[in-house]
Amino acid sequence: MSKYLISCGGTGGHLSPGISLAEGLMARGHEAVLLVSQKKVDSRLLEKYPQLRFERMPGTGFSFNPVQLLKCVASQARAFVQCLRLVRTMRPDGLVGFGGFTSAPIVVAGRLLGVPVALHESNRVPGLAIRSLGRFARRVYLPPGIRLPSVRASATRHIGLPVRREFTRTAQAAARVALGLDPNQKVLVILGGSQGSGALNDWVRDHVQPLAAEGIQVYCVTGLGKGRDGARVHASKTGAPVRSEFVAFSDRIAELLSAADLVVSRAGAGTLAELIRCETPAILVPYPQAADDHQRANAAFFERQGGGIVVEQTQLAGLQAEVLDIIFNDWLLRQFRGNLQRMDRANSLELMLHDLEQLAGPRDLPPASAQPAVA
Repeated sequence: MSKYLISCGGTGGHLSPGISLAEGLMARGHEAVLLVSQKKVDSRLLEKYPQLRFERMPGTGFSFNPVQLLKCVASQARAFVQCLRLVRTMRPDGLVGFGGFTSAPIVVAGRLLGVPVALHESNRVPGLAIRSLGRFARRVYLPPGIRLPSVRASATRHIGLPVRREFTRTAQAAARVALGLDPNQKVLVILGGSQGSGALNDWVRDHVQPLAAEGIQVYCVTGLGKGRDGARVHASKTGAPVRSEFVAFSDRIAELLSAADLVVSRAGAGTLAELIRCETPAILVPYPQAADDHQRANAAFFERQGGGIVVEQTQLAGLQAEVLDIIFNDWLLRQFRGNLQRMDRANSLELMLHDLEQLAGPRDLPPASAQPAVA
């Protein structure tokens, strides 16, 4: 049995694959501890996984704002001290970082104490953490076709994002009934990522009634702190009641994607991997302020592969027309689903698990008594 530390907190896009990896490692007899942030989104998602071990880390994201930058540096220093203690106590066989502000302290601590480090980047434009830390890693997992000049070719592996095991496509009618929706009416799901999207929330609130008039049910995950939970009922053109649901958070995304005919979503890599696994067509609206514009790159690749289309946030005025054109076109929806099924041929989790087991071999870690004391 090997022991692994997995740094994955801060956003759902980091935490979700971390959970998937931890479950996979534990199923193969290994021990895994998740390093997560103190954000509310981490707490809410982890409530569903009481069998997992996790440690909360201090930390805030990088910013050029002088005050925020000082907070970032101070919190990273505290996290580094915590990580040194954790590595010295747990003596893991491998460390895995999924990017974000929780990765730097543990990667540096692991490097100093001789623990093999692996990094995973799911976006098609690698983030700051992966670009900065890649040279210290024994393994860097990147999306197919993506390379980093700072990472040796021998350390690079092209592997997609590991998806949690509950993400499988289930019967559409059963998923709709489980969510309180009519199994005979079309379903449009709105996802703004783990943080929610104010722009998409505003759009759906403005258009929920005309969508209902066409017989389309809406299920919107608004994001924590971005709207109250609640149901609305409107009448279709034929007078039939059409239900719409607004929830701040959902840990039933697999059911949602199975219930949906179509999804309108941001273009984070985690969401795209889940759409692919559940074979759910999507209209992607990339977040314009995403770091290095990585969501636009993700969305463009998804569109080229035939999983859906891209609508820029500046073009939301035409989004309703795009929704209506696609959601009632059963032939086009079947084409999208066939393309999504083709995109999901590789089992990223199994490939990553096998490679990590090879990576976690004998190493020169000084005995606990000889390791440097940490104040």
